[in-house]
Amino acid sequence: MDQLASDLGMTGPLTGLRVLELGHFVSVPFCARILADFGAEVIKVEAPDGGDPMRLNGICSEGKSLWWSSLARNKRLVTLDLRTAEGQKVALELASKCDVVIENFRAGQLEKWNLGWKNLQAANDRVILVRVSAFGQTGPYRDRVAFAPIAEAAGGLNYITADPETAGRRPPVRASVSLGDSITSMQALFGVMAAVYERDVKGTGKGRCVDVAMYESVFAMLDSVVTDYSVLGTIREAAGSSTATFVPSNSYLCKDNNWLFVTASANGVCGRLFEAIGQPELINDARYTDNSARLMHRYEIDAIIGKWAGDLTASEAEETLQAAGVPATRVYSIADCVADPQFVARKAFESVFDQNFGSVLHPGIVPKFDQGGSLPGIRWAGRELGADNEDVYRTLLGMNAERYELLKEQKIV
Repeated sequence: MDQLASDLGMTGPLTGLRVLELGHFVSVPFCARILADFGAEVIKVEAPDGGDPMRLNGICSEGKSLWWSSLARNKRLVTLDLRTAEGQKVALELASKCDVVIENFRAGQLEKWNLGWKNLQAANDRVILVRVSAFGQTGPYRDRVAFAPIAEAAGGLNYITADPETAGRRPPVRASVSLGDSITSMQALFGVMAAVYERDVKGTGKGRCVDVAMYESVFAMLDSVVTDYSVLGTIREAAGSSTATFVPSNSYLCKDNNWLFVTASANGVCGRLFEAIGQPELINDARYTDNSARLMHRYEIDAIIGKWAGDLTASEAEETLQAAGVPATRVYSIADCVADPQFVARKAFESVFDQNFGSVLHPGIVPKFDQGGSLPGIRWAGRELGADNEDVYRTLLGMNAERYELLKEQKIV
């Protein structure tokens, strides 16, 4: 661990990796947050006139975003006007001190700011640039404006998320979270680590430019949808809370108006399910003997399970099926998650001090590491605009007081 990492209290397997975040909204900031959780030193650049729009997005309390508390945690925050020539010069100086630069402006925006791949390479030939955009840096749609919901729709996800009984009459159902952003963040993370491995472990010593498109990230996780279409001409249609490939796998309403989710598509598991719901004779019924047969009779099976679940509370049904070795769970609300002993035992959420709200809960760190080395951790919550300006510019870049004060006077930082 270098002295700076030690001074910042940084721990984790990525300690020593320095990342420059030129991101806003969700996808790149979430990617950078995970890197920071695992020990990377993340320097987040924000515009001096207001900062990342996420400071005011989502649910707010007294004008402060609650989301910001976790999205910007563990990061060093600086302000810099990238629209100015001097700001661009400072950004290149920062990039010269970093291993990775990640950005999610519109395709081509960095080039307009003289911060494109060629400029970054000239400043630091070891730097890795990871670029996130809606439709990628190439192709006929590269200039389209989009956010995560657009990527989810254009990537084929929303087409299969409607209730099949109302498909065509009611809109597709989207997750009430930034799913497209999160999926894209995971792809960007992989891009970072693959490029770091190539440079540092395989020993090329050179950076790479990694192009991550949001719509592609969504499309890539649609399991066999494209292969099914290419071979059979099959278009996967909406299936509600079930799936087109496995039966039974669905949600069932219980007598306390809570939902139970059951997945028992493997033959042995399905047999245990039939035993548990008091219908062992179904095990040898030709309609239900294997998944292919069950796919042809999905509605009958759902009706049988639904009738059984409707006579029990969700907790009773869950306990019965779990005891029989059948994968089943109540559908959790956030209140259920926070109260659940499994979540508590594995620190799925952690209490963090926030300067605006006091003690708040953040999502915990995923995945978990054993105790055999340096551990990731949450060191601080998202902080005020420009919190680390002086330390980063004066200490990391070695900027003299005269230049730093001039940049402040000109509102470049």
